[in-house]
Amino acid sequence: MENRSSQSGVPGPRPKNDTLSALKGVWTREQEVLKSRLVLQDDFSWALGAKVSDSNESLDLKISPENEGNRLRYVGGVDLSFSKSDPSFACGALVVLDFDSLEVVYEDFCTVQLTMPYIPGFLAFRESPVILNLLDRVGRKKIDFYPQLLMVDGNGILHPRGFGLASHLGVLADIPTIGVGKNLFHVDGLSDAEVRLEASKSDLHAGETVPLIGNSGRVWGAAMRSHDGCKKPIFISSGHRISLETAIDVVKRCCRHRVPEPVRQVILQPKPDPMFWLLPADMRSRERLRILNHQAA
Repeated sequence: MENRSSQSGVPGPRPKNDTLSALKGVWTREQEVLKSRLVLQDDFSWALGAKVSDSNESLDLKISPENEGNRLRYVGGVDLSFSKSDPSFACGALVVLDFDSLEVVYEDFCTVQLTMPYIPGFLAFRESPVILNLLDRVGRKKIDFYPQLLMVDGNGILHPRGFGLASHLGVLADIPTIGVGKNLFHVDGLSDAEVRLEASKSDLHAGETVPLIGNSGRVWGAAMRSHDGCKKPIFISSGHRISLETAIDVVKRCCRHRVPEPVRQVILQPKPDPMFWLLPADMRSRERLRILNHQAA
């Protein structure tokens, strides 16, 4: 998630104000440079097939013969969790799912000590190196499971400067990315209460959405009711190289529970010691960590 402070308690020792101010200035300039490379239209070679309807009716999702060899096969999910005893220690996780079956075909993690401070709005500078390392590792293994698209437990353009973790990762990794948030990032006058009220008035069913339109008139993303059994919406935003319309379509196809499977599975991925890693409360209360032997590459 973009707001890590609520997940990890105290975010660790904070540098002096003048150091933070200087760092924010540097990161703001770097962010603007990266943002200049942002693409918010569909920019990929794979095919999706027919769209999923808002009513979740069964549709023929067959790919045309000419696109069969280039269909979307592998969707990744990434996330970081933090040590309860020392929030500077983190575990980055990557899972890759088969898009058709939504089964996990690859998983990896790495544990690190974060040296960059937590500064709200600049989460990507702290977390992206860990995730980029995991993507590099799957690439070096020369296996077929490198994700064609990445879902991020966080935000894309739904961000104060329009460039959240999903966008940051997408530009640096040059991969289509989607931001999927469980809590609304308040930007451009958007408020969680108003969005939930609008979703309630719209009487959303599974797979249906309401646009997130700010005071400026900009569409920042969409709130989607992903499951009839859950009234809380999730918040979808384009990250990089994908339109909001396509991002919504992909997320719909990946939902069995409140959050799409790539995000859900990466949160549930086995960690080195489950006693010391945090899970969001809604996951922790319903799910049990799978304890598997795992040997990092």
